Parts: sequence; C-alpha cells; structure tokens
Amino acid sequence: MEDRILLAHGSGGKLGHDLVEQVFVPLFDNAFLCKLDDSAVLELGGRVAFTTDSYVVQPIFFPGGDIGKLAVCGTVNDLAMSGAVPRYLSLSLIIEEGLPVADLRRVAASVRDAGAEADVMVVTGDTKVVNKGSADGLFITTAGVGVVAPGLEISGSNARPGDRVILSGTLGDHGIAVMSQREGLQFSSPVTSDCAPLNRLVAEMVESGAEMHCLRDPTRGGLASTLNEFASSSGVGIRIEEAMIPVSESVRGACELLGFWPLYGANEGKLVVVVAAEGAGDLLDIMRRNRYARQSAMIGEVVADNSGRVVMKTAMGASRIVDMLVGEQLPRIC
Repeated sequence: MEDRILLAHGSGGKLGHDLVEQVFVPLFDNAFLCKLDDSAVLELGGRVAFTTDSYVVQPIFFPGGDIGKLAVCGTVNDLAMSGAVPRYLSLSLIIEEGLPVADLRRVAASVRDAGAEADVMVVTGDTKVVNKGSADGLFITTAGVGVVAPGLEISGSNARPGDRVILSGTLGDHGIAVMSQREGLQFSSPVTSDCAPLNRLVAEMVESGAEMHCLRDPTRGGLASTLNEFASSSGVGIRIEEAMIPVSESVRGACELLGFWPLYGANEGKLVVVVAAEGAGDLLDIMRRNRYARQSAMIGEVVADNSGRVVMKTAMGASRIVDMLVGEQLPRIC
C-alpha cells in the first residue's frame, strides 16, 4: 500500500479497498465490521442497521441534485442495501467561511425534500465553521438507522453459484453529470444525476418474496468494483454480458469522448441485486414497475469457477476480466 494517502484511495476501487482492509479492519476487528457491507445489522432488542458516510462533492450543485440530496439518498440507500427500512438520520455540516447563506438554505431544503420522499427524519445534527481555505464550501457527514425484518439476511458474502445478477438501470449518470458541471462541458443531450432514494424500491423487492442474497448500490468504483466485491466476499465467480448492461447514449458518448469506461462510472440511484434463479424473472418484472428501475436488466450470473473474479462477454463475443477500479477515474463525485 502507498505510504501516503492519494486521491485514488477515495475512488471506491482497489486502493480504497486495500486501505480499509489493511488499516481499519485489523484495528476494529469485529463480526459486524468485517462483513464490509454498506451498513452493519445490529441486535438491539431487535435488528437494527446502522451506517455513516461523508459527502465532499464538488461542485455542491449539479444537474439532478446537490450535496444535500446526495447525503440523504446515499445514507438511505446504504441502509436499504441491507434490507433495512430507514428511519432516522443525523446531519453534520462543516461549512467554509464565506459560503453564501442562500446556498446553505438551498442545500437544507434539498435535505428536507429528499428526507420527505424517503420517509426518514433528521433527528440530530451539528455544524462547524472553518476558516476560508480549510474546506471546499461545504462538507456533510450523515449517519442513519433503520430496522431489519426478522429472518432477512442480505450481504455481499451471500452470492451462490446459479444466482442471477440484476442491475436496476443505466450506468454512470451521476459521475458524468458532476464532471460535466465541474468542468463546464456541454453534450448534445444533457446528462442528469440519477441521485434518488431507493428504499421504497427495495421494500417492494423484499415484499415480493424473492430470495435475494446480495444488494449494493454501485457508487464510487461503479458496477465493476461492486461485482468484484461480491465475488471476493462470496468466493464465487461472476459472469456478465456487455450487451445486456444499460448505458444511456449520452453517457456512452461522453465516456467514449473522454476515455472513461461506464462500468467504473459512479451512480447514486441504482442498485445491483444477486437473486436465486427461480425468482429472478418475477423480481425483474416487479423492479421495472418502479419509477427508479424501469430500465432494469438481467446482466449475468454467479458461477462456481473463476473464484473471486468477474468475467464479461463483450459485445464482440470475446471474454475479458473485469477488474476492480484502480486509481481515480472521476474525483470528488460524492
């Protein structure tokens, strides 16, 4: 591992994964943390999911959202990926001296609106103001608590050979939207962030009775990194088909122009589910009825060979290994 922290350590790819494995896991070793899921499911007189996250996106306003909406949706979605019903959030803000009060009000209104849509309450919080130049406008840290139904066991380590892999929609919208706003790029078809709370979608999926084994929202590091995490944690291989992976024409064109790969693109309103084959078709139909998952697609399956690896059948019919993101494709996207 590098002897100093790089921007790439925050990319959600291999360097960030190594940082967690080599620094934090040995120091905070416990059964909850070592699963490395998006939230920890705890026993507190009932099953409770708890998660925390920080948001440092630049710029703080972008097509489709802002840092406030992002903070709520990101935390709600992390809870939902454990099958939890999100209930309460904390909100902590580090504000740089000189930030316009109008901008702060706008962000706070986004927090309120996103919380109302997700049916969660901000019940505690904190603010700190730092000297100009000590932050980048506004940083937000959230924590979230949710309730997990008895018997529901969803984890990145539960994938089994024969399972199917379903993606809830197009890739890379958030990353390209933030980058285009930051760099002043204009495309023939504007790209809007997919930032959205997915807890109601997950609730519908749970209610369907489908045997879901893994859930994850592919944020930093994108779909490629998420699938590699599943394969590594579960000790299985995953095969996907490039032709089945939905990518909007705008994002595809932007990625081709800029040399990016959509499978590494950041998302803030998509999920990946690994589900038993018997119920995969019915679950796909249910997902497509939700407004945040109308473009859901079955993109692959879990296999017993190639343990710990993700292999993709390309549009040309060849096979290629899909590695976890190494380095930084797009900085400061969440």
